[in-house]
Amino acid sequence: MSRVRLIGIATSDPSLSTMLREVAGTGEAPAAGCAHRMCASTAWMDASSAPQLQAHQDDAGFCVAIGVPRLRGAAPGMRLTASELLSSYHSDGSGMLQRMAGGFAFVAHDATTGRTIMAVDRFGIYPLAYRLLDNAVVIGRFADEVAGLLPNGSALDLQSLFDYLYFHVIPAPATVYKTVRRLEAAQYGEFADGRFEVKRYWQPDYTQRLGESREKLIAEFRDLMRESVAREADAEGTASFLSGGTDSSTVTGWLGKTSGKPAPCYSIGFDAEGYDEMAYARIAAKHFGADHHEYYVTPSDIVRGVPLVAQRYDQPFGNSSALPGFSCAGMAAQDGVRILLAGDGGDEIFGGNTRYAKQKVFEWYERVPVPVRRAFLEPILLGPMRNLPLLRKAASYIEQAKLGLPARLETYNLVHRLGVENMLTPMFAGAILQGAPALQQKEVYDRCRDPAIVNQLLAYDLKYTLADTDLPKVVHTAELAGCEVRFPMLADELVDFANALPPDYKVKGVELRHFFKEASTGFLPNEILTKAKHGFGLPFGAWVLKDPELQRFSRASLLSLVERKIIRTEFAADVFATKLPAHPGFYGEVIWILMLLEQWLRSHASDFTVDAV
Repeated sequence: MSRVRLIGIATSDPSLSTMLREVAGTGEAPAAGCAHRMCASTAWMDASSAPQLQAHQDDAGFCVAIGVPRLRGAAPGMRLTASELLSSYHSDGSGMLQRMAGGFAFVAHDATTGRTIMAVDRFGIYPLAYRLLDNAVVIGRFADEVAGLLPNGSALDLQSLFDYLYFHVIPAPATVYKTVRRLEAAQYGEFADGRFEVKRYWQPDYTQRLGESREKLIAEFRDLMRESVAREADAEGTASFLSGGTDSSTVTGWLGKTSGKPAPCYSIGFDAEGYDEMAYARIAAKHFGADHHEYYVTPSDIVRGVPLVAQRYDQPFGNSSALPGFSCAGMAAQDGVRILLAGDGGDEIFGGNTRYAKQKVFEWYERVPVPVRRAFLEPILLGPMRNLPLLRKAASYIEQAKLGLPARLETYNLVHRLGVENMLTPMFAGAILQGAPALQQKEVYDRCRDPAIVNQLLAYDLKYTLADTDLPKVVHTAELAGCEVRFPMLADELVDFANALPPDYKVKGVELRHFFKEASTGFLPNEILTKAKHGFGLPFGAWVLKDPELQRFSRASLLSLVERKIIRTEFAADVFATKLPAHPGFYGEVIWILMLLEQWLRSHASDFTVDAV
């Protein structure tokens, strides 16, 4: 399936404008009245398979938009057109973003002022990449397309490749290309008078709404869920992902109630003990009378699907749920589904990730008086007796508690556990800053000034878990399958409501999603409300051990990374010979991350080696 593309060039240099058009291969004249400051080209799939792309051009300028931009509080089906976006930019400049909602990305050029703006929604559902030149900025939806527009733009950044191994994705604003950057969620970039400036227009506000009854809040929550699902399910051929978790089950239930008919829903299963969640998906489907469709992913699906998924992404992307998501969306597309509703975001606004409760437990250590900690607990538990069986767990608890946040979140990061010196070649390790990811994480964590640790973690996860990982996972694989995906749990009105709940409504003690579960009692099946969190987890390590074809495929990928001088020969051999059989879950994830990197390099930078950089 072709990509939904967006390419734009903004420049204050008429000669550069002409040259950039020729390099881009558009052969187009600049937009009318733009005085050569903005030229743009778009290519997209036919309207039936890409309903989220629109463009407008007139004497006032040019605008192209992706997604479903709307005004806050708009009724279902009320979508801002590209013409309306251009008009808003002309009248209000970047201030227009304060009134906008929905999932979107757009580029608009105001011919009267010569200004050009690029912006993405609060959660970065549709990211935008850009490359700065003298007196110009090249804008595109995909980093690889922006990199390839001009000579010398496709050189890879070794630090970003290391960041990929650390995060399993490359967080914005970086990309895998040295010359290309991306907007972060809730950011816009504006080009004017030959200068380009990036700013943030929204930060989550956790100011609490106090004094309201639980009954009133529950009624408001249900109204917001109903409105959000109805707004996103605004076309025929709408279905839902259904993992059997609380969020996907909630979306599926409201889809059926708002449409007045059985909701089509699609689930993925795995024939592996401890990974298959299909039983819960069936419980939810039966409870809501949904039209349920199932597919079981196999090792052969991985061998066939991984190269396609890797090629789809504009930079390395290692989330192992992408392949199951692609299989699920492909099943829906074959049935004629155009729009899939996903439950992503619920954990990050209502407090559903297990680490939120775990980190609260670590923070309790801070309440112990400092003299007691320093004079009694730490000398005993971190001293010579720390390895005694009865004290080992207590010592580990104190060591992690002393780390602080966000560093403590990376205690089990595979790069730390494996050791850079054991995993990477000296040439690669010597070319990167190993501490750079931690510095970035600290800067992101410190953006949230709310005193509650739960809210600090929620704000942190809006970037790393949602914008950088889960949303591109779902959006790109659904598009590859031929569907558009939308996220009712990320409706701006619902997010604002959740953010204003007291912290203990989100995580009460160590109980996750306290308010959400209370508000969903009687709506969701009890089995769903009490189940442990899971999702579309992939039993990759166990399958590599059992399936010869998958083992050959993954082993060949790692050997190619050895030839590229990224990982050490000894590491590649040992991970298959001893480490994977001993710990298939953890080392299966290691192999997956490396395998996806190699598959991406094969389709985007086949000649890359570390020593050639």
